[in-house]
Amino acid sequence: MKSDLIKKGLERVPHRALLYATGIPRSEMNKPFIGVATSFTDIIPGHAGMRDLERFIEKGVHTGGGYPFFFGIPGICDGIAMGHRGMHYSLASRELIADMVETVAEAHQLDGLVLLTNCDKITPGMLMAAARVNVPSIVVTAGPMMSGHLRGKRLSFVNDAYEAIGKYKKGLLTNSDLAELEVCSCPGAGSCQGMYTANTMACVTEALGMSLPGCATALAVSSKKRRLAFESGSRIVELVKKNITPRKILTQKAFENAIRVDMALGGSTNTVLHIPAIAHEAEVSLSLELFDKISSKTPHISNMLPGGTHYLEDLDYAGGIPAVFKRLKSSLNNAATISGMKTFDIADKAEIIDPEVIRPLNKAYHKEGGIAVLKGSLAPDGAVVKQTAVSSNMMRFKGKARVFNSEENTMKAILSGKIRPGDVVVIRYEGPKGGPGMREMLNATATIAGMGMGESVALITDGRFSGGTRGPCIGHVSPEAMEGGPIAIVRDGDIISIDIPKRKIDLLVKEEEITKRFKTHKAIKPKINKGWLARYAKLVTSASTGAVMKS
Repeated sequence: MKSDLIKKGLERVPHRALLYATGIPRSEMNKPFIGVATSFTDIIPGHAGMRDLERFIEKGVHTGGGYPFFFGIPGICDGIAMGHRGMHYSLASRELIADMVETVAEAHQLDGLVLLTNCDKITPGMLMAAARVNVPSIVVTAGPMMSGHLRGKRLSFVNDAYEAIGKYKKGLLTNSDLAELEVCSCPGAGSCQGMYTANTMACVTEALGMSLPGCATALAVSSKKRRLAFESGSRIVELVKKNITPRKILTQKAFENAIRVDMALGGSTNTVLHIPAIAHEAEVSLSLELFDKISSKTPHISNMLPGGTHYLEDLDYAGGIPAVFKRLKSSLNNAATISGMKTFDIADKAEIIDPEVIRPLNKAYHKEGGIAVLKGSLAPDGAVVKQTAVSSNMMRFKGKARVFNSEENTMKAILSGKIRPGDVVVIRYEGPKGGPGMREMLNATATIAGMGMGESVALITDGRFSGGTRGPCIGHVSPEAMEGGPIAIVRDGDIISIDIPKRKIDLLVKEEEITKRFKTHKAIKPKINKGWLARYAKLVTSASTGAVMKS
């Protein structure tokens, strides 16, 4: 075992002494040492229930014949970090999380890892670490939140709470309406209720084969989730004994499966950052074009929030990811998973309980999958849009640019009524380098929607969007403004053309004028020039390559 390096031999007397100081009995010293990386914190709803799951993982590890050691990993709630300086840290934290798991696992020579996670950057960070360290690993995603309820209406935190800002500004909600909404939209522990980034990444994790069947959609408050935590703890010991490491699971075929499931569910555009970053650590090459290629051939069969009407609890009750496998079986690869079953085995055992939530391929909600990759004179290296959350009459759009160099200035313009139907809001210098940290623009997109302009205003950014964004919102514009991409020289009044079916996004300005602007263009000074984020800005790569760090 790998842990023999810290517990066997004469020279390890001091090491054993320190281990005995933790209270480990002599009888347990020859068992596999299992690290349990937990991102429990009181401040994130998606993680607040993890103490309970830790107990069941611990029971499972002991039952399976291993000995668990818990260590903490930090988490950021994107919802709480949204709209202020805190959001600069969100995407950057993904790299810190991967580094911390690597550090603890390698420093203590752990035999295996159980990765207890849930939210937006924590799950991909954990998976990146698993691929990098490559010791037997299993992921437990802590599960989605139940839907909120207010006066007989089901609530989704991201759609209802954020769009309430714009509705209030339009006079559609009162102070008492807002107060009730704040209390009712998040009824308890779990990740936000729709197919936002946290739940999309949980589904991607299961589709990759790195968590047990049913784990992604099992509700945070359910006994089903407790049992999955126990089974995961027990299973990791078996993975250690059989030396089933992440890179044996995280293959090209597995990544193709994950992308296909993501497209069928209409998941968050953030997966276009996270899946390539995980693949990078697994030494698997994934291009941005692969997402578009798979999306164009994958029907959108689950109409999940934010673009649709179904909640994660609906998907769970309909059969979860195994049932999605069953629907997509003809186009999936028969890849290995940490459960010991292959993809087809899981699909064959699954039952599709609600054919409206997981529709047949010939009755799909849309012929194509959730994400489209656009290219053109405004985004030579690509941009992404959640096309299944865009109405049919906004799939093609031309409008006048309204240009802002920060999210804060954009919000001032929106709330003061300066954005009009027919505008294309351009938010730049919010990319991986320019942000730094590629902030989510959910405040802007949700406020526009709440003010009733979701069908008449488009938004383009070199930043990114929450999984909760809906409407003609195009992110990840690459190259970003800080790298001198064309988005940097857009001016107020320029005409921008968006054609999602043709995968085009263009700045309709004469070539001579563009050349002239580039000659006189000067990038703005970095917004943050000290601390961790300044170092991050120097090392992070483009959104088109997953915003990974240069080695």
